[in-house]
Amino acid sequence: MTLKIDCQLRDLDFTDVGSHAQKMEEMGFDAAWTFEAGQDAFTPLTLAAAATEKIHLGTNIAVAFGRSPFSMAQVAWDIQRLSRGRLHLGLGTQVRAHIERRFSMPFDHPARRISDYVRCMKAIFDTFQNGTKPDYRGEFYQFTLMNPFFNPGPIDAPDIPIYLAGVNPRMCRAAGEVADGFHAHPIHTVGYLNDVVKPALDEGAKTRGMSVDDLHVQTMVLIASGDTQAEIDTQVEDVRRQLGFYGSTPNYRPVLEHMGYGDLGKELSALMRQGDMDAMTRKIPDEIVDRVAVVGKLSEVGPKVRERYEGVLDRVAYYYPIPGDQPVEKWRAFTDAVKAA
Repeated sequence: MTLKIDCQLRDLDFTDVGSHAQKMEEMGFDAAWTFEAGQDAFTPLTLAAAATEKIHLGTNIAVAFGRSPFSMAQVAWDIQRLSRGRLHLGLGTQVRAHIERRFSMPFDHPARRISDYVRCMKAIFDTFQNGTKPDYRGEFYQFTLMNPFFNPGPIDAPDIPIYLAGVNPRMCRAAGEVADGFHAHPIHTVGYLNDVVKPALDEGAKTRGMSVDDLHVQTMVLIASGDTQAEIDTQVEDVRRQLGFYGSTPNYRPVLEHMGYGDLGKELSALMRQGDMDAMTRKIPDEIVDRVAVVGKLSEVGPKVRERYEGVLDRVAYYYPIPGDQPVEKWRAFTDAVKAA
């Protein structure tokens, strides 16, 4: 299967989203992903869906526990209808502090809770499409009430692929048990994907008679690129900052441990508590940058991305947003290089 190459749809004024998505489509990207930070993840997708014809659209990620399964299902159904079947619904749990203190929602047993959440959503989709009597009673969620006034009714492409995001094996197993795909975190190595992520996905998938090969596995790739060495060097330092920031979070320590840098995570956490971001950046050695990121001129990195991920993942995405003033032909050459057989 040809490796698919995606991009991010972020940091845009809403009035520019439609034209930007059209340009990403012209550049040959297979999908454009939003994520939930300073903006809602779904508003840009709505604008992009109305403005494009072919490019797929997805969330990487929308915060599941910040919404009920019904509210998430409803907005996904609307965008799937608008996009004529191009939505990929990526969900994440976020971390306890944000769910409890920012969203004011419960976070107990996140892997079990997200599994129940996805099963409940699929029951809701079944009622939307087939008029099935609602009778889902899970450990954390239920869906037992519906009337025609609140049912949006069937659509032409009702099978919305649901992705879960995670790092640790337990969340990977949960994705294998209930989801259609998985978002691996940008802070990864191919070794971690092959040794930890994919076996755990496969273990979960076997519980429903499937394997990891039946799932769509995707990740964002930190690509340090530019037209000059100075531009590349600047991006490498940005990658180093990203690695320092993510590495300071205990959730991502397993990746560092897998690379043989188990103590580094604790050092980064201590520096984060001191607010010393510059020191965190300096702590990241070149070896970690080289193993996590893809570095080089844009004309060089396409084949490097394909060589690293072909046969390992189904799709990858350029981590950084692409400015709207970039030439289409330049980026078309990049996407063609990634997808070349």
